[in-house]
Amino acid sequence: RVRTRRGAHTTRRLRGQGVRCYPAHTPTALLAQAARRLARLVPLAPARAMAAQAHGYEYDIVVIGGGSGGLACSKEAAKLGAKVACLDFVTPSPHGTTWGLGGTCVNVGCIPKKLMHQAGILGEGLSDAKSFGWKVESGGLDWPALVTAVQDHIGSTNFGYRVQLRDAGVTYINAKGVFVDAHTIEATKKNGKVQTITADKFVIAVGGRPSYPGVEGDKECCITSDDVFSLAEAPGKTLCVGASYISLETAGFLGALGYEVSVMARSIFLRGFDQEVAEHIVGHMERHGTKLLREVVPTKFEKTEAGKVKVTYKNTKFGFEASDEFDTVVCAVGRTAVTLDMNLDKAGVTYNPNTGKIAAVDEQTNVPNIYAIGDVLEQRQELTPVAIKAGQRLARRLYGGSTLKMDYNLVPTAVFTPLEYGCVGMSEELAAETYGADNIEVYVSYFKPLEWMTNHEEHDGVAVREDNSCFMKVITHLPEKERVVGIHYIGPNAGEVMQGMAVAVKVGATKQDFDDTVGIHPTVAEECTTISVTKRSGASALKAAAEARVPGAPPPQPRAVPPGREPTAAQAPPARAAEMTAASANAQPGAGRSPKTRTAARRWAGVDVSTPAERETPASEPRCQQ
Repeated sequence: RVRTRRGAHTTRRLRGQGVRCYPAHTPTALLAQAARRLARLVPLAPARAMAAQAHGYEYDIVVIGGGSGGLACSKEAAKLGAKVACLDFVTPSPHGTTWGLGGTCVNVGCIPKKLMHQAGILGEGLSDAKSFGWKVESGGLDWPALVTAVQDHIGSTNFGYRVQLRDAGVTYINAKGVFVDAHTIEATKKNGKVQTITADKFVIAVGGRPSYPGVEGDKECCITSDDVFSLAEAPGKTLCVGASYISLETAGFLGALGYEVSVMARSIFLRGFDQEVAEHIVGHMERHGTKLLREVVPTKFEKTEAGKVKVTYKNTKFGFEASDEFDTVVCAVGRTAVTLDMNLDKAGVTYNPNTGKIAAVDEQTNVPNIYAIGDVLEQRQELTPVAIKAGQRLARRLYGGSTLKMDYNLVPTAVFTPLEYGCVGMSEELAAETYGADNIEVYVSYFKPLEWMTNHEEHDGVAVREDNSCFMKVITHLPEKERVVGIHYIGPNAGEVMQGMAVAVKVGATKQDFDDTVGIHPTVAEECTTISVTKRSGASALKAAAEARVPGAPPPQPRAVPPGREPTAAQAPPARAAEMTAASANAQPGAGRSPKTRTAARRWAGVDVSTPAERETPASEPRCQQ
């Protein structure tokens, strides 16, 4: 017996299925929700029965992995009439940390990271509040209270995901799945009980886990991002090992929360991102208290009698060794796909034995009925929204008749360091390598948000809110009427700013389109509508007084045009033109950049980095009706 506000057509359909329907003049929210669910789920039963009868397996599709991509794919497939099961299982970290349904992002990634980053921003904002007249004093951070608040939110989200699966009609199985063959898996639950499951199709969406440096004492003495958000006690003096965005984000929020933090980097920071931007970010962190150990690798970790971690490290440039002691060591040296123990060989799926990554074309592996999405894919962005959209579109192609593929090009992203960084498209290095330095224009601007103008406080001789600390770079391709091929922004709310710009870049906006757009004043985002200084011009891009300079930069010198940014031969004086033309003819795009760096840059920019063999991998059946 259901109360419903639905129209006469829906009422007749439900009555035909044996549901007694009554008009609802004043339905409660609960009854209205029940009606919506019933109207959505009941018609799916015949379609599911026919699909199961056609192939003879237990399920139409089984998704292995309950992260963002796996959940999105499961729910979308169920909505379109498929009989779906979703497996999820978390192997405890070396330090025993585990979590609930939802994968890396909600449990030990994006969500807790952003919450702790916000806690750090609020702490730094106390200085701004004083400058606006607020009489505030900080009593320091209550770490246990912060962790409790973050974990409470995560717990509620875990529960919400289980409810969503139930409402969508997805069978949730908390078990670890390994392949027996291309249509069969064994699911082992926490109590050791093993269940055999068959399906017409499988989707591998198990994501990745943090890697360790592979030196003595790493797993015994160090933690990773799997553990840092649930530490029962404050981390104290902390070392972050790695130059990745995870390492810098962790160091950033811990430093903002008041802890002494060091970052150990083997080579460049933020590999694959714009390197001018990367140096701007770490320069700001260093001036504001983060200690940077450059060109250094750890060689040994050991526990001291006092309970600290002694870290022995080696300088890769000069060869000397040194050591220091820390309360906490966080390893952020990369991630490995959780596929190496899934018996992929038994299903016939090919993968990289070193990284666990799977090569796929339109998410389809070399085995036609097995697909992969998210962080397990070779040469794809390891980002939550990418996995979600790829999972949804895959389900629609399989069960909804869609032909729309996932577009991995021009994917925007943000790095939540103390000075946030948002970008979309190519780095300057990749643009010059792809199009040639003479064929791109690079616009740059330094500025300071209005909200920071009243704060003149200093810490250890460094301004809390420095002049010209924010930065924007717009990269255009000259032969295409200055189509914008990359935008980079450092400053407050970088993710919010960049999301809108990403739409413009995605549809092929030119620099003139940005110039024709009226900015919203006073905002930091309006900078993209007024930016006009190019590197080629050699003019100053600073916004403050003439004597001002970029924070951390050496004293002002006559501005030399950086290599590759000189005027073109047509613009140069005659005496220089012939020399430039000859040099351009002999130029080697990307010279000096390692293959690893070039590949990372192309992946983050959304450039296709698959090999011809991967792009042309044959399949024995049509790929998702495409």
